[in-house]
Amino acid sequence: MSLNRHQIRELAFQTLFAINANKETDKEAFFHVIVKDDQAEYPDYLCQLVDGVLAHQPELDSQISEYLSAKWSIDRIAKVDLIILRIAFYEHDYVDDIPDKVAVNEAIELTKKYSDDRSRRFVSGVLSHVVSG
Repeated sequence: MSLNRHQIRELAFQTLFAINANKETDKEAFFHVIVKDDQAEYPDYLCQLVDGVLAHQPELDSQISEYLSAKWSIDRIAKVDLIILRIAFYEHDYVDDIPDKVAVNEAIELTKKYSDDRSRRFVSGVLSHVVSG
């Protein structure tokens, strides 16, 4: 089974959401369930995204915080939106072969699927600073 990067981002989002909800989540076991493939292999990019976001979460949250208005804080952001923002900021900062606009567009697509219009506008607003700055 060959997954494209959009599908891999979605799997990374699902994995990070599960880990956020339950710190005891076994990433490897979760990968096998969501990839739905009998093979033991899962995409390298999936591991890179999940491990990278987890390893750099404090820095990513700090960066996201810089783009929030005074009435917002990391704790107030819906978990779905926060995880999507973390993935986008991770790709922006640490993945050289992903153009910023692609990272932003992919984040918006995830928000459309897993959140609502208000969240989509919020995520888009935060990420607009990434491509403009």
